[in-house]
Amino acid sequence: MKNSLSVLGQILLVGFILVINSCSDDSTSVSNADLLFTETTTGSGFFEYSDYTPFNGKVLRVYYHIPSNTNSNTEILFVFHGNGRNAKDYRDAMILKANQYNFIVIAPEFSVANFLGGDAYNLGNVFIDGDNPSSSTLNPEAEWTFSVIDPLFDFVKLNLNNTVSNYHVFGHSAGGQFAHRFLMYKPTARYQKVVASASGWYTASDLEVVFPYGFVQSPLEIVSLSNLFSKQLIIQIGSLDNNPSASGLRHNQFADAQGLHRLERANYFYNKANTLAISNNLDLQWQLHINDGADHNYEIASQNAADLIFN
Repeated sequence: MKNSLSVLGQILLVGFILVINSCSDDSTSVSNADLLFTETTTGSGFFEYSDYTPFNGKVLRVYYHIPSNTNSNTEILFVFHGNGRNAKDYRDAMILKANQYNFIVIAPEFSVANFLGGDAYNLGNVFIDGDNPSSSTLNPEAEWTFSVIDPLFDFVKLNLNNTVSNYHVFGHSAGGQFAHRFLMYKPTARYQKVVASASGWYTASDLEVVFPYGFVQSPLEIVSLSNLFSKQLIIQIGSLDNNPSASGLRHNQFADAQGLHRLERANYFYNKANTLAISNNLDLQWQLHINDGADHNYEIASQNAADLIFN
């Protein structure tokens, strides 16, 4: 135990912690701190990442799954959990598909303790109060939660000796909100295909509505629509995700203007972009994918998202 703590201290000195439990990643104990996340690592586990200055000492637990036959060119999928902040469950829901299609799953856990409320997670910490945006409460871009994804991608690539240039994204429910806003706010990030699944409500491509429901009074006012609409975004929703009384579903005049439930709101989000693209003579690469017979189940959504990205 003394040796393990010694090694952990050395790791902290260089700005990050790696914790892998070799028997089961259900444990939160630091029992194997001397085991590193390297190119020989396979199977499921977690590591803890803090090598990002704006964290100010906060640690991001990151769950992963690495199939046994990966190599330096194996593709990487970032998975963003829902409001339950249960990254391990979302990682687990992708394991069978990861083994089938041979891709690496990286599922960061944005805990309530470190990323409090929807401002810090769903809305990416762009504003101190995302529901009341202003120039004086706009956070520096380096402090946006969105800004940690590319550095984490580099960290994963470095430790796994992976050479891929881009990654894919799947986010469901609150993670779907994070995913579509991440695509909007980080146009130069190295994502390729993004599946934003079953968001409760959206930041729509609306030049007349105030953020977080539209682009007004936010950095999105100057976004390049041509570039935005060229992204490979898939809006995924279940045909039965249509309960207006669903737990945690936001209702106010702005959210309800998008529809009364998630299915209506997904259609609204896509149609709003399509209308704006047509009026500006732009090509919209976004897709709306409705999973027939599916409700708000994240496991079903995970399976379908993997098929959409890798099949």
